[in-house]
Amino acid sequence: MDITSGTRADDAERQQVADLLARHLGAGRIDLTEYDQRVAQVWATATREDLHLVLADLPNLAAERPGGRAAGNRGARIPIWQRIEGAAWLGVSVLCLVIWGLICLGVGRFTYPWPMWVIGPWGVALAFRALTGWEARGCHKRGLAG
Repeated sequence: MDITSGTRADDAERQQVADLLARHLGAGRIDLTEYDQRVAQVWATATREDLHLVLADLPNLAAERPGGRAAGNRGARIPIWQRIEGAAWLGVSVLCLVIWGLICLGVGRFTYPWPMWVIGPWGVALAFRALTGWEARGCHKRGLAG
C-alpha cells in the first residue's frame, strides 16, 4: 500500500488495513478489544498516513498471504476443484491401465490400448481448462476462486 503524507484514503484502503488487523488478531499479536479499537480508528481515518499509524507497531504482512505463501506465488496456486479433478483423472487412468495390463496378461499378448480413449481426451480437457483458466473467469469476478 502506498502511504503518501496528506493523501486521503478510500474505503478499499481502509478495508485492506482492517483485513490486515484481522490477520494480526488471528495470529495473536493483538487482542479482540485492541482489534475493535483499531478497526474503529481505521474507519474514522481520513488520510493514508493515519492508516499507516494504525499498523505502525505491527509487522508488515502485505507481502504475505494468509496461508504463509508470498503474494508473488498467487498465480502458481492451483484451484481446489482442479486438484480434485486431476486426482480423479489420475486415479481413473491408473485403474484403466491396471485393467488393461491384467487383460494383456490374461490373453498372453498386448491387446488394443483402449485406455488411451479414457486418459487422452479427459487429460486434454483438464489441461486446456487449467492452462487457459477458462472455467475460473466467472469465479474470480465473483470472488469465489480460492
